[in-house]
Parts: sequence; C-alpha cells; structure tokens
Amino acid sequence: MKKIIVPIDFSEHSEYALNAAAKLAKKHDAELLALHMLEMSEVILTAGGEQPQKIIYFLKLAEQRFEDFLKKDYLKDIKVTPIVKHFKVFSEVNNIAKKYDADLIVIGSHGTSGVKEFFIGSNTERVVRHADIPVLVVKDHVPQVNFEVVAYACDFSEDSITAYLNAVKMFDKMGSKLYLVHVNLPNDRFKSASEIERLAVNFFTKADGNLDRMDAVHYTSDYIVEDGILSASIKIGADLIAIPTHGRKGLSHFFQGSVGEDVANHSTLPVITFKI
Repeated sequence: MKKIIVPIDFSEHSEYALNAAAKLAKKHDAELLALHMLEMSEVILTAGGEQPQKIIYFLKLAEQRFEDFLKKDYLKDIKVTPIVKHFKVFSEVNNIAKKYDADLIVIGSHGTSGVKEFFIGSNTERVVRHADIPVLVVKDHVPQVNFEVVAYACDFSEDSITAYLNAVKMFDKMGSKLYLVHVNLPNDRFKSASEIERLAVNFFTKADGNLDRMDAVHYTSDYIVEDGILSASIKIGADLIAIPTHGRKGLSHFFQGSVGEDVANHSTLPVITFKI
C-alpha cells in the first residue's frame, strides 16, 4: 500500500477519514492524496465573460481553506499531496486513483460542503461503484487500523473470486484474521448445510487451490443479508467488515440493491469494499 486517496469536504466525517488514512499511511509508509472537489455547475464551467475569474477565485479560496484544514498534528512526517478539482466528484475520484496509481480510497460516510450534502448516503455508494480499487468507508473516529479481525461477506460465487483474492492479499499483509461470513436466507434462497458446504469447497478449490480456509467460514441465517452480516460481525469480534461489489453493475448475487450501502449506514464498524 503506497498511495491512499482521501476525499475532503471539511466536515468532521471527512476528518475521521483523514485521521484513519493517516494511521494507515504511517503503518505502511504510504503517501496521502488529499482530494477536495470544488462543485461547480456545468453552466459556470462553460460560460464566458466574468465566469473564469469566479472559478479562479473559488479555486484559490478552496486551496487556502484546504491548506488550513491539512494542518493536523497527526499528519506530521507523512507525505501529503493536496489535490483540488472541480465538478463530477464520483467519476473524478476514480480518475485520480488511476492517474496516481493509488491503492485505496478512504472516505467519510457523511459530510457537508457548504449548504449542500456531499458524501452522504447514496453518494458514498456512487464513489464505491465508480472505484476500481478498494474503498474504506468510516463513520466515526477509528482508534486503530490494525484490523485484527475482519468479517468478509461471501456468497461463494465464482465471479467473486478475484475480489476475495485481493482481500486476502491485503489482509495477509496486515496480519489480519479473515473470517468469511455467509448469510443463509429463507424461502427460495435457502440452502441446506450440505449445499452451502459444496459451494464453499468449490469456491476455495478454485480460488486457493486448497481448503485451508474452510475453518474460517462463519455461517449465519437471517431474513436480510445486511442484518446477518452485522450480527455475525459482532459474534466473531470483527473490527472491520469487507464486502465484494460489482461496482457500476450493482452488488453481487444476494448483495442486491443497496446492501453495501445499508451495511455501511448501519454498521458502527468501518466497511471496506473490493471490486469484483
């Protein structure tokens, strides 16, 4: 992990993200890319006359405020690169990640930019869906980023193998204990214990080439996927929840609709997503 992007909107929640990212940067000797999006309408950006002067003014104002915001004691001895961009925040974050070859995006799940809501609810989910790299979503102050126990939501589908391997690679480097949480749902989605075990055997055989992680699988039953993930995370004592996503295509299999967003919204734990 060499480069970490943190979108900043000057709220306390983006500071939670910045603080968590700083801890990760120190732990892994990584560079922080602090990104502020100055939202402007398409009309302002394409208009002539005095509009360019207004754009320059707001950019300079944002740069000064940004500079003041980044004067944190916890950023001492960390390489921080401030980046100020305008408009199209959701695609821009991923574009910046590609340009700088970043490894991780750390984002606050709530925040405000002026009087307008910025990274809240579905907006955070849009950042997740546009991102080709893992996205760590934090809601509160994160005391430590060791992430000793991780609950990884898994449906054992073959198309989620890449996301799983990326997660394994990251958490093995961190020395984390990774538990795979499988939520068994009622009605037409219900599976017997033997059916789930066959899915798991097939998954690990193709992903790892062995069944060494079978003992790390935690099975749980619930009416709703996100409730099962959250309750299982508490039972195993997780300090981080990991979820695979299809990005723009939505969430994988039983991760339909807004499961990833719901988990992030209702979890008191940080949530990290991995692109399938």
